[in-house]
Amino acid sequence: MTRPTGLERHPDILELRDRYERASCTPAAQAADGLTMLSGLYLAISPWVVGFHSLSRLSVSNLVTGLALAALGLGLASAYGRMHGLSWMAPLIGVWTIIAPWIMHSATRASIWSNVVTGIVILLAGLGAMAVGMRQRRRPEKEMFDRSREPGRGDR
Repeated sequence: MTRPTGLERHPDILELRDRYERASCTPAAQAADGLTMLSGLYLAISPWVVGFHSLSRLSVSNLVTGLALAALGLGLASAYGRMHGLSWMAPLIGVWTIIAPWIMHSATRASIWSNVVTGIVILLAGLGAMAVGMRQRRRPEKEMFDRSREPGRGDR
């Protein structure tokens, strides 16, 4: 039986999780996560909406990757502090969605247009979701040495 190491209570881990949770509450982050989830749902049903469900390999690929992306988007929207490490998967799924009709050798005009447009939307939403966790924060050390904040100096 192993004992927990206590890392889950480490102050740096708690601060990092808090930072990611605050970042995920911004409107831009919520839009990116929501768009990621909706794009995943559309990708999953697109073979039947657009009408290329007879292309079984591409239909299965779109269904599986679409459901995975929708689950990822839901996870990012609900628990970004714990899921931020997986946000790189969304742009990867977007690239796969774009090239899948040619890789699967089952391309019709409708499937190509649907996958390329959906893949671009997924790619952009995924990059937006990744950017949420990459935003730089103001470091406390910098605030300590900022001369404009000294008493008596006033705001400049």
